[in-house]
Amino acid sequence: VQLQASGGGLVQAGGSLRLSCAASGSILNVHAMGWFRQAPGKEREFVAALSGSTGTTLYVNSMKGRFTISRDNAKNTAYLAGNSLKPEDTAVYYCAADPRSSYSAIMQYTNPYAYDYWGQGTQVTVSS
Repeated sequence: VQLQASGGGLVQAGGSLRLSCAASGSILNVHAMGWFRQAPGKEREFVAALSGSTGTTLYVNSMKGRFTISRDNAKNTAYLAGNSLKPEDTAVYYCAADPRSSYSAIMQYTNPYAYDYWGQGTQVTVSS
């Protein structure tokens, strides 16, 4: 499985963007998917997850209501849409996949070790 993240860039505070994660080598609709981000000098943190079987979503509390994780099975692509962006959202955003949807509890997918495959990251910079 290869994941290709894209869609990052420079956006003004209050703006929006949509990140894409295109998968090859596997069928995305059965995967558990996740997005993480890492700001300079900080650890990688969980942003959102989407279960492979039920389509259940989970968000970190600080981003709930501003970010939406989704998937387009026809395009074999997952997305992370963000709005009302803040300068503190500036980070490299990574998508990740668990092709086997190994965990029934979506809370497990807040842990980066739940994922087998990672995209290369896409930079998001929010200017004030």
